[in-house]
Amino acid sequence: MDRLTAMQVFAEVATSGSFTATADKLDMSRAMVTRYVAELEQWLGARLLQRTTRSVTLTDAGETCLRRSQQMLALMENVEEETSTATGGALRGQLRLTCATSFAYAHLAAVLSDFLALHPQLKIDLNISEGALNLVDARIDMAIRISAEPDPMLIARPLARCDSLLVASPAYLASHGTPKLPQDLAQHRCLSHANFGKSVWHLSRGEESAKVSVASHFSANEATALLKAAMAGGGIAMLPSYLVNPSVATGALQVVLPEWKVPALTIYALYPSRRNLSPAVRALLDYLVGRFEVVPW
Repeated sequence: MDRLTAMQVFAEVATSGSFTATADKLDMSRAMVTRYVAELEQWLGARLLQRTTRSVTLTDAGETCLRRSQQMLALMENVEEETSTATGGALRGQLRLTCATSFAYAHLAAVLSDFLALHPQLKIDLNISEGALNLVDARIDMAIRISAEPDPMLIARPLARCDSLLVASPAYLASHGTPKLPQDLAQHRCLSHANFGKSVWHLSRGEESAKVSVASHFSANEATALLKAAMAGGGIAMLPSYLVNPSVATGALQVVLPEWKVPALTIYALYPSRRNLSPAVRALLDYLVGRFEVVPW
């Protein structure tokens, strides 16, 4: 039995909770997945998984095995990458990233495709997620997040400034009027992000500041959905400029209260530790810093 492969199969089953999903991801039959897990249990002399018709859960021995398997697999990846780099070879292995949907859609997916064209022996697994993930537990090498205060437990490398705009469709403004002052927003239908300023919007103009309670008629935890709602005439939305600038340029959306500014955030690359940073992660980090040095939106 290839014990490293068995550990990889077991770790995927434990993470996904599904033998079928693991078979699809690793491109092997479900019977082979079952065989690898069974042989690993036989080798260790312990049951690692509790199986029912509805779920797959870890036993105490399975939790220990999962932690050690992940360490072994990460070490093997590092050995392959460092050996390849030390001998002048190409970067190899797989990078696991996570990013919010809107930024992945608007920019990151294309940037990663360009990076992979430079390093064809690398693979990237991008987890599109709006929620915070434990990077260590999820075996994520790097997270791209937009925040005012990044997680202090992670290393944060700033990539770019993230400004936002108030936007609405021409049809909505023609029907409901255009706000002249921040206070006018309280009389409008507003589209809010569920995790950022859902009911209160902060604006500034020079030394002036305004805090407006808005009527959120539609909220979502994902900015691309709010973009589509705004373009459909659903109301006024506060959205990142990296996402809305193309629609503003074509006239599909209009900027509302353009002289008033929304507090800026920062786009960060987050990773667990500077120590033992793999060559592939370091190369991607340097590439991202270079690509976003001049903001492309």
